[in-house]
Amino acid sequence: MFQVMQRIEFCYGHRLLNYSGKCRFLHGHNGVAEIVLAADELDERGMLVDFTDIKKSLRTWIDEQLDHRMILNENDPYLPLFEERREPVMVIPDNPTAENIARLIYTQAKKFGFPVHAVKLWETRNSCATYGDQL
Repeated sequence: MFQVMQRIEFCYGHRLLNYSGKCRFLHGHNGVAEIVLAADELDERGMLVDFTDIKKSLRTWIDEQLDHRMILNENDPYLPLFEERREPVMVIPDNPTAENIARLIYTQAKKFGFPVHAVKLWETRNSCATYGDQL
């Protein structure tokens, strides 16, 4: 099996609902998503996927939808305040944990048609969460 990986760096803010630790408060991260694509065969160019194709679609989506945005749960009581002030916010149905953000990026990579195997989201340089196939 062949694999390629691309790192995509982005900044985001969030807070966790139903959580008693420090992350219940609004705060931000310099996140790094590592997207691993995998397949048994290469294309006619001898590539699994052209890195430029990842950049044109998935990196652009992350830049437009996640970078420098607050990622909030759809039930977050702060959400109306952000929307009223037209602050950039990404609303998701889940608690915006590193695990759920990794799954969000994985799902988007699938929508773009990439043979995604896993997405690892580094929330800090020492802590990450991974979502993917048969991990």
